[in-house]
Amino acid sequence: MDGPTGYVQGLIDGLCELSLRDPLTGLANRRHFRTVLERELDRVTRSGEAALLLMLDIDHFKSVNDVYGHSAGDRVLQAVARTLASCVRPMDTLARYGGEEFAVVLPACQAAFGRVVAERIRRAVASTSIEVAPQTQIQVTVSVGGAFALQWIRSTTMLWIDRADQQLYLAKSSGRNCVQIEEQPDSTVSAEEKSLLFGPMYSPSGWGELPPPSDTGVN
Repeated sequence: MDGPTGYVQGLIDGLCELSLRDPLTGLANRRHFRTVLERELDRVTRSGEAALLLMLDIDHFKSVNDVYGHSAGDRVLQAVARTLASCVRPMDTLARYGGEEFAVVLPACQAAFGRVVAERIRRAVASTSIEVAPQTQIQVTVSVGGAFALQWIRSTTMLWIDRADQQLYLAKSSGRNCVQIEEQPDSTVSAEEKSLLFGPMYSPSGWGELPPPSDTGVN
């Protein structure tokens, strides 16, 4: 579309994109994140494929600001955002939830793979060196909490977030730099009935070569 109409439409599209992005990290903001959660809950209900919500918090982030200054804190947030982006699939949604807290929505995610991905994220952040000033590099860790949305359990976006936040609290109270994933409740539906209801199980792909899960920090 050319001419004034195209120019105006371009401005509108740009403003819409900005309204959905966190200006510091470029990740989805909380507004976009909540929209994705609502869409994902609907998809889970229709498809039967479980989805995982991960909530992540940078450990002892206040001390980074206190020791190195707020500009260093901003660099840490940007570096962590880049690391998180390298650990997820294009189909996943990564958001800055607020402050030093991030969120990841992983559609069509089986329980075993969810734990492995969460652990990979934790290790990737812990191994990232971040330059906060000339010749000054630091490393930070994250605590991770996760909860699944399941077809046979009715939920809302707030309940889903609250459940993942509860797991994040457990990870932080367990010493931080660890992963806590909510155990999936046993279903009264048999494996054969699930197969008839939900079809073949999804085979995750797109995360690349995942390392074997580590016993350290995973509960």
